[in-house]
Amino acid sequence: MTTLHIDFLDETELLSEKDSKLISDLLSFAAKEEGIDEAECSISFVTNEQIRVINKDYRGKDKPTDVISFALEEMTEEEMAVMPAADMPRMLGDIIISVEKAKEQAEDYGHSFSRELGFLALHGFLHLLGYDHMTEQDEAAMFGRQDEILKGFGLSRT
Repeated sequence: MTTLHIDFLDETELLSEKDSKLISDLLSFAAKEEGIDEAECSISFVTNEQIRVINKDYRGKDKPTDVISFALEEMTEEEMAVMPAADMPRMLGDIIISVEKAKEQAEDYGHSFSRELGFLALHGFLHLLGYDHMTEQDEAAMFGRQDEILKGFGLSRT
């Protein structure tokens, strides 16, 4: 049975319980689809200014972005893998979403705020699982998987 525990932190106080439930249900569905048994992650909801600072500090880009992920299982050559005890859930990492950017993009793309929020949460979640879009091939695989999960879950662009 798939169990995904999500720690939510809404620093904007703009999200509803319905928004949190949608994200929780969507990411639990995605975890099941990806064969994740038991795992944990956190999702923080921040302002454009907060995510701009994070984007500048960690990616060298001094502008707000929509979502940033910090995967705990992603390693550089100098790092050693840390394996959790058998009875402990996988610690996937952290997802940070700009609520302001999500609202802007929902308007720009002509779909609901809920759809955009779900899309960004899933996008960040797939990054935690190792998906990326640095090459055309990786991008096609990631966005294809993202579309499959959104369709399977029933989160359309309306």
